[in-house]
Amino acid sequence: MKLRATLIGFTAILMWSFLALFTAASGKMPPFQLSAICFAIGSIPGMVVMILNPSRIALLKQPAKVWLIGIAGLFGYHFLYFTALRNAPAVEAGLIAYLWPLLIVVGSALLPGEKLRWYHVAGALAGLCGTFLIVGRNGIDFDGAYAVGYGAALLCAFTWSGYSLLTRRFDAVSTDVVTGFCLATSILSLICHLGLETTVWPETATQWVAVAGLGLFPVGAAFYAWDFGVKNGDIQILGAASYAAPLLSTLNLTLFGFAEPSWRIAIACVLVTGGAVLAAQEMFRRKGAAEQPAAAE
Repeated sequence: MKLRATLIGFTAILMWSFLALFTAASGKMPPFQLSAICFAIGSIPGMVVMILNPSRIALLKQPAKVWLIGIAGLFGYHFLYFTALRNAPAVEAGLIAYLWPLLIVVGSALLPGEKLRWYHVAGALAGLCGTFLIVGRNGIDFDGAYAVGYGAALLCAFTWSGYSLLTRRFDAVSTDVVTGFCLATSILSLICHLGLETTVWPETATQWVAVAGLGLFPVGAAFYAWDFGVKNGDIQILGAASYAAPLLSTLNLTLFGFAEPSWRIAIACVLVTGGAVLAAQEMFRRKGAAEQPAAAE
């Protein structure tokens, strides 16, 4: 069960790796408008399931703290991320925001039944180095003038890592509740859009397809998979493996002509893959130990 849940959680990382590609192909829609539409689309699968099985609607009845954590996680993360990008260069803001996998790995030591090993931290740090090579390929220059943006990016990292760790504490709460989190995030994003942005609609069918793809996968199914993974899988492995998202994202952008291949990507592949394998070694050992008695029989 734990291995299966971990693999399901990893599918969220795979889907997030298409976030930049779909966003680049979606046109010039402002971020809060895009967020409102995509989270609305992302809630549709959950609503369909509840329509087909009305008894599952009762699963939305959860304590206020569950709703607070879920909405703060999904909407809070995106609000802070967009705020960071508005007030600081994207490279530096993105690098700070992507401290969340490392924070998940380190913070997992506070969870019941979890033990933080040196290889968990080493694997996460290797992934962070690989991310640094990708995100900072044109250089890093932190400027005090962008302190507000940097602060928002740091809060962004703590928000998503905190959401992921606290979600683990509510492992008895059904993943169906993510449908409600998506709907609430869509509504709050719409409010921010109406107050802060000018509406811009996609101009081509390709852009509409990209928006739909965002809503169905990176900003939809990915959050259901992540919720199930962090509740039932190995959260330390998922934290370290999350650094694969920016790497795979860069590979996707390169494959589709939005970025150029480079030696940095090759080194980042080694660091991120090696870090994930290092962090997951305990799971591999458990699987090997389980297979040996079966082979003996």
